[in-house]
Parts: sequence; C-alpha cells; structure tokens
Amino acid sequence: MSEVSSRSEDPRYDMELLFTDGLPDLDDASGYRGAVAARAAGISYRQLDYWARTELVEPTVRGAAGSGSQRLYGFRDILVLKLVKRLLDTGISLQQIRTAVNQLREAGVNDLAQTTLMSDGASVYLCTSDDEVIDLVSRGQGVFGIAIGKVLREVESTLVDIDAQLPDVADELAVRRSNKAS
Repeated sequence: MSEVSSRSEDPRYDMELLFTDGLPDLDDASGYRGAVAARAAGISYRQLDYWARTELVEPTVRGAAGSGSQRLYGFRDILVLKLVKRLLDTGISLQQIRTAVNQLREAGVNDLAQTTLMSDGASVYLCTSDDEVIDLVSRGQGVFGIAIGKVLREVESTLVDIDAQLPDVADELAVRRSNKAS
C-alpha cells in the first residue's frame, strides 16, 4: 500500500501508459474523440477540455494541435477520467486528485483487477492486495474505496454501448450525398 500524498514539486511524467498491466489497448490505431471519452467517463465535455488544458488527464493518442484539431483519448485515458470523476464525487479535492494521478503515473500498476483506491477524505491510498485494504480499514483510515477493475469493466461496457449507437460514418455520408443530389 502506498500513500498518495501532496508534493510541492510538479514532476513531468511519461504519458505513454498510465498502467503497465499488459492489457491490450482497444484503440491503438484511432482512439476516441473527446465527446465519446466524456460520455464514457460520465463527465461533461467542458470538464474534459479543462482537465486536458490543465494537464490533469491529457489524451495519449493525439493531443490538440491548434484550432480545429481533434484530441484522441486512449482506453486508459478514459479509465483515468472515470476514476477522477469518482474521486470528485466522493468529495476529494481536485488538487489531491491531481497529486494522486501524477503519483499513479509514476508508480504504474501491474494488475488493475486487484487494485483499489482507498481514501479517508484527505489522502488517497493505492492498495494492490486485499490484505492492504483490510489493514487500512482496520486502522480506521479507509472511508471509501474504488475498485479499479470494476471501473475498467464499466468503461469497456460503456464504450461497447456507445460504439453500437454511433452511425456508420460511410452510411451517414451516403445519406447526405443522396439528400443533396435530390
């Protein structure tokens, strides 16, 4: 178990992978546009834009490169967005969440299904085993926990549902062309 605590410095970090868990990226070639990422994470597009501009959660597939460019988010980015939202919903400050996200990036996680974020409302703890969760709770420190594996499955399910609802781009273009020709 490691405590994610506040730091005065703001270290830069490698944005290639937040987690080193061996899970395949579902979106190596294209990524997800901002609107899809926001919807899958359960946040507004405005929050997504703010978090990207303030470098809380930046897109790893493709960042914004000027006016009109599209940010593309990877699966892991969307997972982090959803975790940030969950932490915000429980009352953790954005500053503490920012510290937690930075330290999670630095530490890496080997097995997401067995990882739990615990908090006492002030600090965020990374627990990688059931024993660590029990130890934290028995000391009276853990008030709530977020099982990352469960959130991962929720994000996967949401993305599958969103993909099923999106119209085929080629079909949409064909409909527009036929309407224009009429």
